[in-house]
Amino acid sequence: MPRIPNNAIRAATLADVGRLAGVSAMAASTVLNGARTSSRIAEDTRKRILKAAAQLSYRPNAAARALANRRMNTIGVAAVIGEDGALNHYFLEVFTGILGAATHFEQNTTMFTLRDWGRDPARLTGMCDGRIDGLILVAPTLTREAARLLPAHTPFVALHANCALSNVVNIESDEERGAYEVVRYLIAQGHRHILHITGDPGLIGAERRIRGFKKALAEARIRFSDAEIEPGAYNREAGIKALRSWLKRHAGEPLPHAIFCANDAIATGCLEVLAEMGLRVPDDISVVGFDDTLAARTTVPQLASVRQPLRDMGRRAVEVLMARIEQQAGKAGEVSREPIIFPVEVVPRASVGPRPAVERLAPATR
Repeated sequence: MPRIPNNAIRAATLADVGRLAGVSAMAASTVLNGARTSSRIAEDTRKRILKAAAQLSYRPNAAARALANRRMNTIGVAAVIGEDGALNHYFLEVFTGILGAATHFEQNTTMFTLRDWGRDPARLTGMCDGRIDGLILVAPTLTREAARLLPAHTPFVALHANCALSNVVNIESDEERGAYEVVRYLIAQGHRHILHITGDPGLIGAERRIRGFKKALAEARIRFSDAEIEPGAYNREAGIKALRSWLKRHAGEPLPHAIFCANDAIATGCLEVLAEMGLRVPDDISVVGFDDTLAARTTVPQLASVRQPLRDMGRRAVEVLMARIEQQAGKAGEVSREPIIFPVEVVPRASVGPRPAVERLAPATR
């Protein structure tokens, strides 16, 4: 009498099903998993195998089937996540889009976290060890030299890569246009003295926003000396630090009419500092952000921003990655490697008002 395994201890295997049905594991696999064999399985044998599988509550081993098909049906997502525990709304929006598309394609998703793109490029190769079919890089700052080390057997897609990467399809947005349009929006409200707090120095997105800022000023014939640029970084603490630094240097001087922040996180930091100083937004000073994340819709007042369609971009990253995976398997034609650029739009909200009738002076910081 074949021994029935204790399924409370472990899952039943094909070998267990075969023993109970009195056949080989290969015969059981042929019936249950569609494995190829040159032998014909008789109908009564097939019924015994199915009955044994039901009795043992057998479930196909997904990993084994994936290895046999050379597909794991799993995509990877790699990103640098800060260690400060702060919620990153940019990544939240992007990941929501990725997960939605992965569900549509019936793909599992594995998240890989990095400390730093510059220090961890070798880890990317380790991620491509057969666990995933392709990898999405979120806001990578890899150099071209580091990108050449990426394994050729794994398809890659990037979101907002800092430079063109060989064999990686990049998805980005029209950031310079967004900055240009939002500064034009401020100018249309009568603002002339505009402070721009930038993203991280050296990042292409930060440079594009600066170019858009300068272009809008030039077209409006606003002297650049009447506007200012304050170096920052893409996080709330940087916004707090940058604005406090500006206020400390300019105490007693006229406040800017408006602040253009390189992202919503910087803008939330600025709103916090202005509230501490007793300054009202937008009565005393207007503030705009960039990205139009959840943070922009939950501040008081709600934050005007530049909408990047981050969820749509995340979904598109999965679509392109799946096409590249199919191409790699010889099941689809060539996939264009040209960058995919999404349009952006200005979203007016209560944080922007007309130029103040009476200019306020910058208070001394505490």
